[in-house]
Amino acid sequence: MPQYNPPLRDMKFVLHELLHAVDELKLLPAHAEVDEDTINAVLEEGGKFASEVLAPINLSGDLEGCTLDKTTHEVKAPKGFKEAYAQYVEGGWPALSCDPEYGGQGLPVLVNQFMYEMMNSANQAWTMYPGLSHGAYEALHAHGTPEQKATYLPKLTSGVWTGTMCLTEPHCGTDLGLLRSKAEPQGDGTYKITGQKIFISAGEHDLAENIVHLVLARLPDAPAGSKGISLFIVPKFNVKADGSLGERNPVYCGGLEHKMGIHGNATAQIVLDGAVGTLVGQPNKGLQAMFVMMNAARLGVGNQSLGLTEVAYQNAVVYAKDRIQMRALSGPKAPDKPADPIIVHPDVRKMLLTARAYAEGGRALSAYVALQLDKALASDDADEAKACEDEVALLTPIIKAFISDNAWIATSHCMQVYGGHGYIHEWGMEQFVRDSRINMTYEGTNTVQSLDLLGRKILGNNGATLKKFGKKIAEFVEEEGTSEAMQEFINPLADIGDKVTKLTTEIGMKAFQNPDEVGAAAVDYLRVVGHLCFAYMWARMAKLALEKKDSGDPFYTAKLATARFYFAKLLPETASLIRTARTGLSPLMEMDEALF
Repeated sequence: MPQYNPPLRDMKFVLHELLHAVDELKLLPAHAEVDEDTINAVLEEGGKFASEVLAPINLSGDLEGCTLDKTTHEVKAPKGFKEAYAQYVEGGWPALSCDPEYGGQGLPVLVNQFMYEMMNSANQAWTMYPGLSHGAYEALHAHGTPEQKATYLPKLTSGVWTGTMCLTEPHCGTDLGLLRSKAEPQGDGTYKITGQKIFISAGEHDLAENIVHLVLARLPDAPAGSKGISLFIVPKFNVKADGSLGERNPVYCGGLEHKMGIHGNATAQIVLDGAVGTLVGQPNKGLQAMFVMMNAARLGVGNQSLGLTEVAYQNAVVYAKDRIQMRALSGPKAPDKPADPIIVHPDVRKMLLTARAYAEGGRALSAYVALQLDKALASDDADEAKACEDEVALLTPIIKAFISDNAWIATSHCMQVYGGHGYIHEWGMEQFVRDSRINMTYEGTNTVQSLDLLGRKILGNNGATLKKFGKKIAEFVEEEGTSEAMQEFINPLADIGDKVTKLTTEIGMKAFQNPDEVGAAAVDYLRVVGHLCFAYMWARMAKLALEKKDSGDPFYTAKLATARFYFAKLLPETASLIRTARTGLSPLMEMDEALF
């Protein structure tokens, strides 16, 4: 069975040495009292919960899956999941970064980010139950009425109730303008919702006493397309005026999807048969409210992928040090054994270092974005808040798509390290691969994220936000440009920055002539910009490692070696990506459809 050890040393490095997070957070009124010791203590206890409670039920949960009683429409999560959730609630973990007004602890999003990384490493399927709830909390916190907030937020904050987002329908996925679910006003402020939703993560289960569904549906007079979508709260059990649970609402699970991964999470087909709901926000403005939850989910998927990359790496390293096969080409490295440990072989090291570089780079970038999100939410400087909000919006599709692409690469490599044992369930590696592959697809496929990045976030404002982010990189390059020791990191960082600028301009000019050029280049383009972000993070980490390389702490020696590997072996991928992005639309559209 795979094991998990929370990477607390690297988390503290990112928090306290790379980002100086406490100093940044103390400038925000909501976090003026935050301190390093408190953050460290929370992460240490969270790590224990992840490794000691969640990790031991991950493999068994994948094997058992969820069970639907078709008579009652009730779903049972795998053995141990309900008990683990009770411990989670009892420990106050759902409230970590929630508003104190509703019972939350008010800690930074950044702290919650690290907590969720550890839980995702330990058990992604289980972690999706509270993860979806937190997204529902955020949507209602931003757009709910005072009455809705008073009714639902304390319960979601405590974890007594969980939440979902119900978007997708059998005939429409990303194109929500096609959805057909209907909402009929009842004249008393409520609506009767009718329709069918599919792929609803955590849509039905036995972990909590109530499930709060956030449902997209159309009012009778709604305009066609995405401009005619409204958002509704549809609880599993209706809520009485005093906050207690009333009768069962006719919203139920009609079936469970049999997926390639995340078997421990109930991915439900949800049927709404005149279920009672209340409107969130303004009529026909539901997408704006739901986007709060969708963006949280996209950052969450990046976090899931980061967690899987880390745990796969940890286990593959242990196996590579223990497994003996063949001799090193340069001669025996373990002459006292009949063969050498496979970690001596160059390609095994390449696979391990790829996973390590993507895990540590992903952790740094995800934490950086979480810190910007804290500033966007809590700064009393409107200009700073807006700038941070824009940067989070820019980097969200990169967090989702680039980190999940990397997780697929990394978990596949780590499974390969195991050889034939890699695809045997009891070792756990093939589960990490299956789980990671899903992350590239749901919450908006990675192609959709690429279109969002290039089409909306960059070309949509003529590259203004990208230029601001690029200015940060350029300032760092200028600061370190005279350091001889930093040249191996600064030169390629400056180079990829220049190439992104030129590539963006070139694609933008093509797109003026034919908008389909955006679709032709977007996926390659996102990966190039993802590498720009990672190169920036790795160069900054390399600077810190160089400063402390003679401290005697092997942590910095390893960090520096990993940085060198990233720049030598992974960043050069951008050369081929830029070339294929520049080939444009013609090679994709030349063939007549009939010839496919």
